[in-house]
Amino acid sequence: MTVYIDDAVHPWRGERWAHLMADTLPELHALAQQLGIPRRAFQNLPSGVHYDVPAPLREQAIALGAQPISRHTDRTRMRQVIANARALYQP
Repeated sequence: MTVYIDDAVHPWRGERWAHLMADTLPELHALAQQLGIPRRAFQNLPSGVHYDVPAPLREQAIALGAQPISRHTDRTRMRQVIANARALYQP
C-alpha cells in the first residue's frame, strides 16, 4: 500500500498545490493527519479522492513516506493512481 504526492503544479491563492492520493482511504487520511491537514480538507470527488497539499508541505509528505510522482514523467503510473483515487470515491 502506498501514498503518493504529485508535482506541486496547481496555482491557487498565491501558492502552488500538490495532490495527496493513496491506495486506500485509511492510508490517505493517516498521512494527511501526520501533515496536520484537517479532515475537513478531504476532497471526496468523482474525479478522485485526495487532499490538496501546499508546495511547502510536499517535502514533508515525502519524508513521511509519500512516494513522489510526476504528471510530466510518470504519466502511466499517474493515470493508475488517479484511476484508483476515482474508484475510492464514495457518494
